Amino acid sequence: MYHFFAESSQLIDDGKRIIITDSDYNHMVNVLRMKPGEEFSVSFREEEDKEYRFGIESVTDTELVGELRFVKESGVELPAKIYLFQGLPKADKMELIIQKAVELGVYQVIPVSMKRSVVKLDEKRAANKIKRWQAIAEAAAKQSKRAFVPEIGTPMSFKEAINFCLDMEVKLLPYEQAEGMTKTRELIEAVRPGQSIAVFIGPEGGFADEEVSFAMEAGFNSITMGKRILRTETAGFTMLAWLMYHLEA
Repeated sequence: MYHFFAESSQLIDDGKRIIITDSDYNHMVNVLRMKPGEEFSVSFREEEDKEYRFGIESVTDTELVGELRFVKESGVELPAKIYLFQGLPKADKMELIIQKAVELGVYQVIPVSMKRSVVKLDEKRAANKIKRWQAIAEAAAKQSKRAFVPEIGTPMSFKEAINFCLDMEVKLLPYEQAEGMTKTRELIEAVRPGQSIAVFIGPEGGFADEEVSFAMEAGFNSITMGKRILRTETAGFTMLAWLMYHLEA
C-alpha cells in the first residue's frame, strides 16, 4: 500500500474526506495509475503517531478525493530520537546516507563540516543541497511508511554541532582508534526509550584529533565498531541498525 504525507488543511467534511492535488495527485494518478476503490495511507505532518487509511472515492482532472476508512496508531517510530551528525562526504554519498538513515528510523540528520571534509558548502549551495536532501528524506519516509518526515538540518561546523547536542542524554562518537567492543555494547544496551541520542560520524578522512578531544570534553563516549575500518556511509548505517535493534527488541 502506498503511503503519503499531507496537511490537515486537506481534510474536508469534518475529517471524513481528503483532497489530494499537485505533486501527490500527479504521482498517484499519472505514475501509480491509482483508481477509485484503491486504498492509500496518510500521515499528517502535525501528528507523528497515527496512520489514516483512505479509499479513493473519485478522481478528476485536478484532484483526487479519498474517503476515510479508519485511523490507527502507527507504532512505526523508534521510542527514542536519534540525531545523526554526518561529516560531509564526497560526491552524492549524502543522498544515500539520508535515504538509508530515514529507513532505519533516524529522527534528524544534520550535515557537519569537519576538518577533514573535502566538500565545502557556501550558503547558496547549502540551500540547494538541503532542498534536494529533504526531498530524498520524504521519498524514503513514504517508502518505509514512516509516521513523519525526518528533518535535514542546516549544515553546521563541528563546534556548533557539539554545542547543539550538549543536553542530549546519549552522545556517541564511533572512532577508528577506540578499542573495546564490550564498552560499545554496554553503552548501546544502556539506551532507554524517551532518550535523545547523538551519533557523530566522521567524513572519509575520519575525525581530526582535536575534534575527538573537543567531543570528549563535551561528554561524548568514543566507541569502536569492530576491527575493520568502515566507510563513512557504512558507519552511520551500522550504528543506526544497532540502536534500532536494541530499541525494538
